[in-house]
Amino acid sequence: MTALSLLRPSPPSMTRTTRFSQLVFGAKAVILRTRRTARNLVAGPPLLSKAEASGFPHLLAESRSPLWADEALAERGFQLGKIQNLRIACRALDGLVIPAGAVFSVWRHLGAPIAARGYVPGRMLKQGCMVPSVGGGLCQLSNALYDAALQAGCRIVERHSHSRIVPGSAAAAGRDATLAWNYVDLRFAPDRALRLSARLDCDSLIIRLLAPAETATPASPAEIRFARVPDLSEARSCVSCDEIDCFRHEHGRAAPPQATDRRVFLGDEAWPEFQAHLSDARRPEDRLGLPLDGARLGLARYAWHVGGFAQRTSAPVQTLRRSWALRRAGLQGAARRSADLAATSRIARSLARLLTPEVTSVTLAQSYLPFLWRDGHLGGRQVSVLMTRLPMTLLQARLDAAAAAHPERATLGDFRAPAWLAEAEAEALAAADWIITPHAEIAALFGDRAIRLPWQIPAASPCAPVSGRRIVFPGPTVARKGAHALRDAAAALGLEVMPLGAELEGPDFWRGLRTIPAGDWAGVAAVVQPALVEEQPRRLLRALAAGIPVIATPACGIEPRPGLSLVSAGDTAALIAALAALTAPVGSIR
Repeated sequence: MTALSLLRPSPPSMTRTTRFSQLVFGAKAVILRTRRTARNLVAGPPLLSKAEASGFPHLLAESRSPLWADEALAERGFQLGKIQNLRIACRALDGLVIPAGAVFSVWRHLGAPIAARGYVPGRMLKQGCMVPSVGGGLCQLSNALYDAALQAGCRIVERHSHSRIVPGSAAAAGRDATLAWNYVDLRFAPDRALRLSARLDCDSLIIRLLAPAETATPASPAEIRFARVPDLSEARSCVSCDEIDCFRHEHGRAAPPQATDRRVFLGDEAWPEFQAHLSDARRPEDRLGLPLDGARLGLARYAWHVGGFAQRTSAPVQTLRRSWALRRAGLQGAARRSADLAATSRIARSLARLLTPEVTSVTLAQSYLPFLWRDGHLGGRQVSVLMTRLPMTLLQARLDAAAAAHPERATLGDFRAPAWLAEAEAEALAAADWIITPHAEIAALFGDRAIRLPWQIPAASPCAPVSGRRIVFPGPTVARKGAHALRDAAAALGLEVMPLGAELEGPDFWRGLRTIPAGDWAGVAAVVQPALVEEQPRRLLRALAAGIPVIATPACGIEPRPGLSLVSAGDTAALIAALAALTAPVGSIR
């Protein structure tokens, strides 16, 4: 069957659909499905595998189409249903690799669009009318796939056009491709290996075909001469159709899905800054997902204020598994980070059950972001990210540079996230609408998209300023927190050090310096954190609240303020100068 022979069937009769004609149509569909199933069993298209994007850097084709094609309030529920169906379908197709000459089939990889697989009601074209149907709206995906296949020079194996012009579609230009399980399919074959990318951003469906690095020449668009598009009538739904005596008319019989837009908050650790933001932003109809109900269980890490939400859910089994895995993995190293990522992905996917079709806005913890983005849950929604650390790509680049400069510091290179995870986070952050964080350095990365929250200053008893030789290192004792720079500066100035937290750089790290056990901060000249990376500067904020001078780097995320001296990470000379200004003249420590 050639593309040219399938460009346009003759327009159907405008005779009104009757119960009998619908029965005949259904019988024919059963026969056609049975025949297609038999053919697929004998010589069906192959089931393709997926691959990471890094091996396919060259963009050959891209097709974008808007998600919100009908602004009628009565159609809002079906629009939300269509977008949900596209999320599920894109999840199945994204990352598929089509070998050179292999036939790609839409239905081979989507399977039946049924409610048991998560599909919901949307509009679909059937016998000339836009009717509600589970899985409705997938023709937007087939239209985009067909358009991209033509751009990439693929051979069109099977394609069927719509019988009506669907508003907002490519039917009027003859570049559409309709679907009907499983006998009306879209199939094409590329002349080179291609990777299919299928994504939703907040407003659009985006289909891309990408070629591997060894591809030297771009594809030539398929040379297809489109027949003149007949003067087809526009497909109508019951909202726009005035034939209310039609037996299929929905008036008084069928209601669209729930069309009330909802918002979801998915939290992880209960930072006080995010707590305050949530209290200000939430509405009575919003939903909340947390690892655990920490307030009820007395667990400070997850002690969010959970009142005022229409629905709450948690992932206690997955969270307990994370806690157990982290206990077994130790305090530092690749095993701990791998265990944390695996467990966090399970929590994220459990909380994703709150993301039903009517949810149009999601505010979520950064820890969940790459997993829910990769699984397609965030497309077609406004996304706000509760940022707690640097993006993985920047964080790892910073650690790589430090490890190259100081290869003897093993903790600088003990873990790197998988490439797919860093790529997924980078894509999701680029698509996010808002970045919410109290961290000054992180907020500066995102410009106008950043919502900068004020740090919550803890209550602390004021301490009288002291000019002495005792300083506090907030810890833990690890290279990325600036332990080496502080040790060198303290040794140069002959200072006492009060290290806090675990000593992860080794038991003899502080040898040659006088250290004192963690205790009262009275008599401390400064709290010093020359960190390369710092997520929560809680001890620095406590010191500032108590009137104790603080020396830190911009990586600690606190904006300039009285009592804070900022130095560059790794600049030991600047650190020594800042310490010298706060401490007594250098002398022997007895």
